[in-house]
This record gives sequence, structure tokens and C-alpha cells, in this order.
Amino acid sequence: MAAATADSEITKIDKYSILLPTYNERENLPIIIWLIMKYLDNSGYDYEVIIIDDGSPDGTLEVAKQLQKLYGTSKVVLRPREKKLGLGTAYIHGIQHATGNFIIIMDADLSHHPKFIPKFIELQRKHDFDLISGTRYKGGGGVHGWDFKRKLISRGANFITQLLLRPGASDLTGSFRLYKKDVLLKLIDSCVSKGYVFQMEMIIRARQLDYSIGEVPITFVDRVYGESKLGGSEIVQFAKALLYLFATT
Repeated sequence: MAAATADSEITKIDKYSILLPTYNERENLPIIIWLIMKYLDNSGYDYEVIIIDDGSPDGTLEVAKQLQKLYGTSKVVLRPREKKLGLGTAYIHGIQHATGNFIIIMDADLSHHPKFIPKFIELQRKHDFDLISGTRYKGGGGVHGWDFKRKLISRGANFITQLLLRPGASDLTGSFRLYKKDVLLKLIDSCVSKGYVFQMEMIIRARQLDYSIGEVPITFVDRVYGESKLGGSEIVQFAKALLYLFATT
């Protein structure tokens, strides 16, 4: 009985800070915020959404300000920066203002559906995982909207990484995850990569530091509005980072 009461108390104080780094997402932002509110409000979890806009020239920040007026400052927190400074520093910036003890990272371009967030939380609570990763490559997960070339690049990158690094997770390059706050801070501090490969290194370092990883199958949907930020330079960065991690882990 005492153990059950203790578990109940822990559950009551859990809060989830959702970090949304944005750059030119004015069309997508109102939709993703509405979806987050819908699924998190229905679940009853305590949460906040922290929008980290990196000086978007398309007016994303102005849209975010309107959303904050609509949903309230306790639910939508704005922490903009003047320019693009990298994904890792965006997370650090967001964490500095996060009041939750769990951090959820996801893309703002509608490729990550908020309906999966309650499943992340349920799995984490059931097994006390240090982090939960959404996976496209296991148990019914998948991808919609990619052409054959993009699928081949993603599958190939994941296969090579699995072969060389044996990370203990099925999807290394995804960016839809839930972390214990202290775990995320330690992982960011241990990572050296930037851009596209940052997420991959986070999983590798988690394995290296003996953190427990749970996985939830997700459906990844290619962005509806705006342009993909994945290009040739990111693929080159991936190859370099893969060799670095193979040599150092």
C-alpha cells in the first residue's frame, strides 16, 4: 500500500516540457500546437510547450505570440533566439527554461504526431526508462510521404549504423523522444555532433553511459508545408560522425 501511494505521489508531480525548435514553420506551428493541446489535455498530464524560434524570416515568432495569447503563457512558453545556432544549443536553451522533470523533443513540421506522446509517457512510467525513442523501424512503425531515394538513404544510414555501432535501439536518426531531464542534460554535455547526426550520437552516448532505452513505434509523415532541411551537407556530416563514433565508442 505504501509503495502504491509513493508511486501515486511521483506521478502527481511529473511535468512534461515539450521543446519545439522552429525555423520557418508559420504554417505548421498552429496545427502542431493544437494537436499537442488536444492529446495532452485529454490525457490529463501536466505539460508546457516551449517554442525556440531561431529568427525565422517567415514570421513564425509572430504566429507563436498569437498562439500564446490563445492558449496562455503557462502552456505556451516563448524562448526565441536571434539566429540559427544549432539543434543541440536549441535544446539547452529550452531546458534552461523548462519547469518539467521530463523533456519531450519533437519536430514542429507535423512529421511527429502528438498522439504518440501519451504512449511514450505510459511506457516510461511502466518501466522507469531513462529515455523513450519513437521508432520508424520496429513493431508497426513506418514512414509516409518519402520518395524511394529518401527511404533508401534513411534505411541505409540506419543499417550501417546498426552494423558498426550496435546501439541497442532500432531508430537512431529520429528526433521524437522523451528524456528524463537530468539524463538529457548529461547526454547533450557528452555529445560533439551537430545538425542531422546529433540525434544519432545521443542514442550512442546513452548506450555508452548505460541508460535504459524504451521504444514506441511511430508513423513518420513527411512535412506538408515548407521545405525539408535535409541536404547533401547533412549526409556528409553523417558519414564523418559515423566514423568518429565508430572510432571512439
